[in-house]
Amino acid sequence: MWSHLNKLLFWAMLSSVTCKKAVLDCKAMKTNEFPSPCLDSKTNVVMKGQNVSVFCSHKNKSLQITYSLFRNKTHLGTQDGKGEPVIFNLSITEAHESGPYKCKAQVCDNSKYSPDFNFTIVDPVTAPVLNITVIQTETDQHITLHCLSVNGSLPINYTFFEKHVAISPVISKYNREPAEFNLTRKNPGEEEEYRCEAKNRLPNYTAYSQPVTMPSTGGDSCPFCLKLLLPGLLLPLLVIMVVMILILAFWILPKYKARKAMRNNLARDCGAAPMKAGIYANIHQKQAKKESVPEVGSRLCISTAQDGAGHSQELQYATPVFQEVAPRQQEACDYYKPGYVYAELTF
Repeated sequence: MWSHLNKLLFWAMLSSVTCKKAVLDCKAMKTNEFPSPCLDSKTNVVMKGQNVSVFCSHKNKSLQITYSLFRNKTHLGTQDGKGEPVIFNLSITEAHESGPYKCKAQVCDNSKYSPDFNFTIVDPVTAPVLNITVIQTETDQHITLHCLSVNGSLPINYTFFEKHVAISPVISKYNREPAEFNLTRKNPGEEEEYRCEAKNRLPNYTAYSQPVTMPSTGGDSCPFCLKLLLPGLLLPLLVIMVVMILILAFWILPKYKARKAMRNNLARDCGAAPMKAGIYANIHQKQAKKESVPEVGSRLCISTAQDGAGHSQELQYATPVFQEVAPRQQEACDYYKPGYVYAELTF
């Protein structure tokens, strides 16, 4: 029984000391100024969907303090702490969740609020695109590097690399325009690889372009220059080819069809004359058997045709006949040489 009474006495004394200490703390808070708590985070720049943590702390490390977190007027949570900051975990999914946030520290009837804290929502950059322009001289290459990330919150910082070594300072762009960097190289004997880096205020988030390799020139030649100029040369060549095809289609082809139609009409007029009431007459009689030239029939082809005004016209065709004859008197001249054979042309 005595042991039970001793236990009760011990707990009563402990409670009394605790209450006295709390009363003293509250009196101290009344007599001394109670400073405002501090609300902070490891980063104030986030992207949508990111999980973050905020820390609420107080300068007084000896008091048991109750901390409450608010976004605008919405209560998000309460924790007790002493000497160490309390941690509140958040998820930023919408723009209105960026803040403002406040932390409330309370001891007894005394409470203070921290200053407002806001997050900045930033869109991450996408992988930039690297383009290269080359001006080739006899001994040097004048190279211009262009780098652009089409997405991401501004400003964006660009850095150019040759292989894995940075060759440019950080170039900041506050507008959606490519960053440029110029350099001059002697005609290299080996391939050169370039790439660029893009990043904005979002920490631990960097995007890189695909590497672009410039082949060696091999002396005065410039295969990479040809590769860059080839797309610009193809378009004029394509336009010239289209113009030539149109000329062939609209100028030469009608002339060819007209000539072909004329040949077909002539062939029908003579070859198909019997079907078109053409009249053929044999105007050459058989030669005497004593003549040395073989008999050749001479025929007259007579056909009719109409002109553009509808008038009929008669066309005559004759087949010539050759026969051997003796030289005449007037043919015996100084330059006459025996053995020549003369022929008489008969229609």
